[in-house]
Amino acid sequence: MHYIQDLFPVQTEGIDYQAVYDALTQLYANPLDINTATRDELAATYLLNERQLNSLNAYRNEYGDLLSVYELQAIPDFDLPTIRRLLPFITVSAGGRLLTKLATPTDHYVILRYEQLLEQQRGFASATPDKNGKLPTRYVGNPQQWYARYRYSRPRAFSLGLTLEQDPGEVMGWQPASRRHGVDYVSFHAQLQNRGRWRSILLGDYQLQIGQGLILSAGFVLGKSAETVQTVRRPNIGARPYTSLTEYGYFRGGTATYALRSTIDLTLLVSQNRRDANIANDSYQGIIATSLQTSGLHRTQSERDDQGSLLETNIGAHVLYHNQKNRQIGLTLLSTTFNTYYQKRDLPYNQYEFTGKQNLVVGIHGGYVWRNLNFFSEIARSSGSQTYSGGIGAVAGTLASLTKKVDMAVVLRHYDKNFHSFYSNGFSEGSRTINETGAYLGLKYSIYRKLTISSFFDYYRFPWLKYLVDKPSNGFDYLVQGRYTPNRQTAFYGIYHEEHKEKNRPGSNPKEVVRTTRRSIALNAEYKPIRTLSLRSRMQWGSFAYAGQSASKGVAFVQDATLDLRRFSVSGRIALFGTDDYDSRQYVYERDVLYAFSFPAYFNHGVRHYLIAQYNWNRHLTTWVRWARTDLTNQTTVGSGLDQIDAPHKSEIKVQTRWRF
Repeated sequence: MHYIQDLFPVQTEGIDYQAVYDALTQLYANPLDINTATRDELAATYLLNERQLNSLNAYRNEYGDLLSVYELQAIPDFDLPTIRRLLPFITVSAGGRLLTKLATPTDHYVILRYEQLLEQQRGFASATPDKNGKLPTRYVGNPQQWYARYRYSRPRAFSLGLTLEQDPGEVMGWQPASRRHGVDYVSFHAQLQNRGRWRSILLGDYQLQIGQGLILSAGFVLGKSAETVQTVRRPNIGARPYTSLTEYGYFRGGTATYALRSTIDLTLLVSQNRRDANIANDSYQGIIATSLQTSGLHRTQSERDDQGSLLETNIGAHVLYHNQKNRQIGLTLLSTTFNTYYQKRDLPYNQYEFTGKQNLVVGIHGGYVWRNLNFFSEIARSSGSQTYSGGIGAVAGTLASLTKKVDMAVVLRHYDKNFHSFYSNGFSEGSRTINETGAYLGLKYSIYRKLTISSFFDYYRFPWLKYLVDKPSNGFDYLVQGRYTPNRQTAFYGIYHEEHKEKNRPGSNPKEVVRTTRRSIALNAEYKPIRTLSLRSRMQWGSFAYAGQSASKGVAFVQDATLDLRRFSVSGRIALFGTDDYDSRQYVYERDVLYAFSFPAYFNHGVRHYLIAQYNWNRHLTTWVRWARTDLTNQTTVGSGLDQIDAPHKSEIKVQTRWRF
């Protein structure tokens, strides 16, 4: 999916790429009905600006439902490049807007996947006891990874899904006393939508995207990216089934949204889920949790001991007022309770982190669309029983289509160092909405329909210490991108990103906080010499330097090719890369099998290549096979610790099949 690479030509912090990819893939598999999709649902594609959203709404109000996707060309402010980007994610279906009975599913399938590294990692090697007869740490399971997914759904009507996954090194087994029930990761959901006044009823695993994400935020939210304007606002889309393989950040229980009136919706949620956490003994509190584990891996005995060790209970509510004039205001509250006292390690940068068993977050959010201006905001306050609870989080901004050629975004945010919100993902520089104040300006200028220039500038401060930053700090970054699309078969873009932050200088004692500078350049060309063959050439360069030291530099040259025939598709890549060290690593998005995601870091010196083939046997059965290999020219091993391979290469095989009913 080239759209992902276009959104993230350079890697940025604070984005869950797996969740973004899952949401985009789900949208690709279940396109939005252009006639029934809400403004926020369409805005969540990040493909339409405010002027285009207003034009589409006015067109539907005046002329009724669109009869075909070709009718998009008749809507004012819709140009051909926008329509082409939008087409994979939308559809036009016949019939009325209200479903009186459950319709047939548009997506009904089962997927099975197997993958494995071909070389042996140390964690799977046979172990020799030491002189005391003790065996070294090893993975308890085998090196294979298994995945299965079942889905039965129709957008805006119903969804039923089951996901199973077993990571390499994990053991399948039935041990209720140890909270293990067969496959290591099991996720299930069942949802009904638009049944009378019931907007949504959802049981199982889910997320909610409400307001600007300061209290409740689903996975598909973007921050700073190559899309410099549309991605800064969080769309208000409510409850979403959770289908990602990321094993944290979701609720498990039930949520329902009921229309008290045509303009007032009430959402209630209840959830109880076990979280992976480090457990320790404390002289005052007894048994405490010192950190939450988010890897989702349970391969060694210590990882298995952390599995499900912390019971978390959530109760929440949301009241939303909205009207046809594009005004909305909502009130949100979420109470989170742990069964074990939670306290991070006693380190200076953790001084204002959450401590205790219970946290309550209450917030108000609002939005108003006036002509081609979209104003949005949210403010929230957390509270608990501990001394440092009671922080404020706030964000406010505007999206504006100033002219047909110029779009702008302005976002201001402030998150106290003691603002605690476990399911938030507001607009920020860091990965969490805490200890940050900042201002963002984004611009996009369409010089003419084939040439677009976009940029952003973001300034931020961190009032308290951070991990590896032993004093309050500040920074800024900016990005400039130019995109030229001479025709449907050819596209070029170039992007420059520069980031300035403060960080502890390695090896300094006492710790010295100095300015760091990271620079990235990406040049990309896409072209189709013939109808069935697509080519993409890419060059990336980056550097990272501490003040007063020489820069670490890295470069990657990438060539992709995709051949699409009637039933058969094959795609391949060869990449040459060289970096001084891990600081100058290069992130490059890779094509993968359906519903799988690959965004690896290229570092050291070597060659990376892969080949992926897809064959559609018939309208029901599709098979994918992916083979990838990395060869390092300056190392004798790959990886470290239990993941180390005692050879200068790493090979991966992946096989997937889907049956559509």
